[in-house]
Amino acid sequence: MTNVVVIAPPAPDAPDLVADLEAAGMQVLERTTSAEMVRCVVRNAPDVMVCWEPQPGAVFFDSVRLAGTAAPTAVLVFTADVRAESAEQALAAGVQEWVVNGYGRTRLRALVQLTLARFRRDHQLGEELAELSRRLDERKLVDRAKGILMTARQVSEDEAFRLLRTASMQAKLRIGQVSQQVIDAAHYAESINRAGRLRMLSQRVVKLYALGSAGVEVAGARALLMESCQQVEQIFVQLDKHLSRPTFGDLLEGARAAWAEVRLLLADASSPTPSAGGVVLPVLSRLDEAAEALLTQADRLTLALEGAGLAPSLNVINMSGRQRMLAQRLAKLALLSASMPAGLPPYVSPLAPQIASTAEGFEQGLAYLREIPLSTPAIRKSLEAAEAAWQRMLDGARDAGQAPGRLAVASASEELLALFDQLTGDYERSMQMLMG
Repeated sequence: MTNVVVIAPPAPDAPDLVADLEAAGMQVLERTTSAEMVRCVVRNAPDVMVCWEPQPGAVFFDSVRLAGTAAPTAVLVFTADVRAESAEQALAAGVQEWVVNGYGRTRLRALVQLTLARFRRDHQLGEELAELSRRLDERKLVDRAKGILMTARQVSEDEAFRLLRTASMQAKLRIGQVSQQVIDAAHYAESINRAGRLRMLSQRVVKLYALGSAGVEVAGARALLMESCQQVEQIFVQLDKHLSRPTFGDLLEGARAAWAEVRLLLADASSPTPSAGGVVLPVLSRLDEAAEALLTQADRLTLALEGAGLAPSLNVINMSGRQRMLAQRLAKLALLSASMPAGLPPYVSPLAPQIASTAEGFEQGLAYLREIPLSTPAIRKSLEAAEAAWQRMLDGARDAGQAPGRLAVASASEELLALFDQLTGDYERSMQMLMG
């Protein structure tokens, strides 16, 4: 038996829909008005909703639309409204039959059956359209994922598709789902790398200012300082473009505010110049404090991005990028320590605990990267070169009070930056990371 709810105002000229429907062999579950339509449909889950609405308004159409969303139901409407605009509104709201000035008890059963048939057909067409749309979207995802894999690992289109299909079968996921994971992994990997560079640059700008002020490669330090500032600005532009503002906007704005303070201090202090008495400590101290605030904000953003990504292997990008920062941080601390009026060696200066913890963190990160299975011959070779450069950095840091030591720190820290830039990029593009 067909289950029906009746929607009709309590008007004296309204037909007795309940009696007519029951006489036609249908079960009426409830009769109510347009204002209670949604609750009535949700409560009863009828096969069809039969409405008597001589002059329907916005409330009626909104209720039909909401009822169709909450509990899809076939809708038959009897009305005296002859306007074409109302008929269009009815179709848009989900009405299957819109009968104008045509109510009749003898036609009622046939109209209900036609309404149900059209509802089933509309539902089938909707599912087919959704399936076609899903396939089209999936094809776009697969094409994007193939492009990422082809670029990252220099494989052919056929090989990239084979990788996606194999991963799909192994994970028992649709190929579109696997493709979406590859796209998400690449997106977050790139953003983590950029945010990680902000951490590194927060330390590098102080190191370069200290180098120039100490009279070590003044022109080169000044040029690299300007380049570092430009890099930070470019990173913010890219992060603004690719990150979700509701999700990461507060973290991004925190980092931007910290950078504004660093930039202001750099502008106020003018370009670093050699000083017979060493670095001007008040300027450098304020700059380092602002850079530490930037480091904190950039680290929060990096960790949030890592946590938002689906691939567990995103952590390796964070760790590799962190090595860049730690190398710059150790160089900065060694130069700051050497600039102090007491002239104490770095490892017995007031900054000695920070130097020791930074060195320990770098060496732990190096051990982690050596041990993880995410590796290639090129990555292993770069790690070996990084170990050698790190030892030169430590040797130079111990003698940072002398010009040769400062030169060694400057050279080794830039070499480590280049090596871990390359390594972080290699990890970002590695097949294991992209495929999760």
